[in-house]
Amino acid sequence: MKRFIQLRKFISLCMAVAVLVLAAGEEVYATSLPYDTYNYDYREYIHYTPAAYVPASEIGGEDFTYNGEPVGRFVSPQDLCKADDGEIYVADTGNNRIVVLNNSMSEVVNIITTFDNNGSEDSFNQPYGVCVSENGQIYVADSQNHRVVVLEKDGTLVKIVANPQSESLDDNYVFTPLKVTVDYADRIYVIALNMFEGIMVFETDGSFSSFFGTIKVEISLWDKFWKRIATKEERTQQQLYIPTEFTGIDIDPDGFVYASNIDATGVQGVRRLNPRGEDVIKKGENKNVGGDLQIDGTTDYAGPSQFTDVVYRSDGIYSCLDRKRGRIFTYDHEGNLLYIFGGLGTQMGTFQLPVAVEDIGGRIVVLDATKAKIISFEVTEYGRLINEAVALRFDGDEAEAVALWQRVLELDENNELANTGIGKAYLTAGDYVQAMKYLKLGMNRDYYSIAYRRYRNAFLTQNASYFLTGILILIVVVTVAKKVMRKKKGGGLNE
Repeated sequence: MKRFIQLRKFISLCMAVAVLVLAAGEEVYATSLPYDTYNYDYREYIHYTPAAYVPASEIGGEDFTYNGEPVGRFVSPQDLCKADDGEIYVADTGNNRIVVLNNSMSEVVNIITTFDNNGSEDSFNQPYGVCVSENGQIYVADSQNHRVVVLEKDGTLVKIVANPQSESLDDNYVFTPLKVTVDYADRIYVIALNMFEGIMVFETDGSFSSFFGTIKVEISLWDKFWKRIATKEERTQQQLYIPTEFTGIDIDPDGFVYASNIDATGVQGVRRLNPRGEDVIKKGENKNVGGDLQIDGTTDYAGPSQFTDVVYRSDGIYSCLDRKRGRIFTYDHEGNLLYIFGGLGTQMGTFQLPVAVEDIGGRIVVLDATKAKIISFEVTEYGRLINEAVALRFDGDEAEAVALWQRVLELDENNELANTGIGKAYLTAGDYVQAMKYLKLGMNRDYYSIAYRRYRNAFLTQNASYFLTGILILIVVVTVAKKVMRKKKGGGLNE
C-alpha cells in the first residue's frame, strides 16, 4: 500500500511537470506579444506558432522636425509607399500633404503641400493614395479635388489626370481616386470610389483607356428565380448584385497587379491580375486566400477577414492587411499561408484602423489611420527561415531549402509547409520513399500522389525481370499441371 501511494505521488509530480513544460512552451510561442501568432493546418484547425515578426517601433509626425520646425501629428493618414531609392512617402490625408521620410524613417526629407500649376499655387484636398514610379515621379490620388496629380521629385508638376471620358462611364460620374499605382510603362492604375467596374487604367498621356480586373459576381439559381417572382418593393430591398470594389493595389516586377478586395465569403480577398486583367492567383492547399479560415462566432469581429491593402514583397511572397482583426496574412506564390501576426488594440504593435502595408528593407510596415502612426515589425529567426526557404523554392532550389525547412521544424514541429518543402526536395531527388513520408506529414495530397505514382512505376521497372520470370514460371506450372490432370483423367477411364 505504501508503494502504491508513493507511485501515485510520483505520477502526480510527472503530470505537474508536464503541465509546466506545456505552459512554458505556450509562453515561448507568445513571447509577451500583444497578439497571437498562428496558422491553419490542412483540416483548417488553428495551431499556434512562434512569431514570424515582432513589433520594432511606432513613429508619428510629432516625432520629427523639418527645416527646424515641428512636422506635427499626422491626421488620418491613408497610404504610404516606398520608392526605389528607399524613401518613404506618406499620404497625410487630413493635413493635405505628402510627407517624405528617408530610408531608415529617422528623418523627414521633404513635405509637399503646394505646387505650381501653370503659374498658380495649387494644393491637395484629402490626398488618399500615393505611389512613386520607376523614374521617380510621384503620383498622388488627390481625392476631393477629383484628380491624380503627377509631380517630379522636387515638386514640379508633370500632369494632372482628371475628368475621365468614356462611353462606359455615366454622364454624371464623379471621379474620386483613392489608391494609385504605376507600371513599368507608366500606365496609371486607379482604384476609385464607387467604381464597381474594376480598376481604372489611364495611359501615359492621362487619357482613360479601360477597366481592369473586374470581379464577376455569381448569382445562384435560387436568387435568379426569386428575383423573377418578387414584387417591385421586394426587389428594391434585395442586395444589389454588383461587383466588389478593390481596396488596395501593388505591382510586381513582372507587371502582374496584386489587388485586394472585400470578399463576403472569406475565400478570396486578393487577386493576381495578368496584363489582360485575368486573375491567375493560386489558392494553396486550402483553396483560400481570404485571411482567417475560422470566421464564425459571436464577437464584434466575427465574419470573414477584410483585406484593405496588399504588398508584393519578393520571390512570389505577398502580404495582405486585414482591417477587421488587424492582422497581416502572408502567402507564397502557390497561395500557401506562411504566417499570421498582428491584432487590434492600443499597445505598441497593435492597430486601431490599419489602412496600408509596405515592405521596407525587410521590415513589414503598417500605417494606422486612427493612431496616426507608422508601425514597424522586424523579422524573427522563424520568419527569416521561412522567407529564405520559400525564396529558394521559388527559384527552383528545392534541395538547398531542405536545411532551412528542417530548422523551421525544430522551431515548429507542426509546420506542414516545412514538411511539404522537404518532401518536394526528396521527390526532385528521386527518393520517393522519403518524399512520401514528408508529404504525408505535410498533408499534401497532390504531391503525395505524384510521389506514390513515381515510386510504384520505379518499383515495377526495377523488378520487371522478376515479375516476368514469375509469370513465366506460373504459366509453365499451370501448363504442366493441366497435362498431368489430363493424363490422370485418361488413365482413370482406361481402367
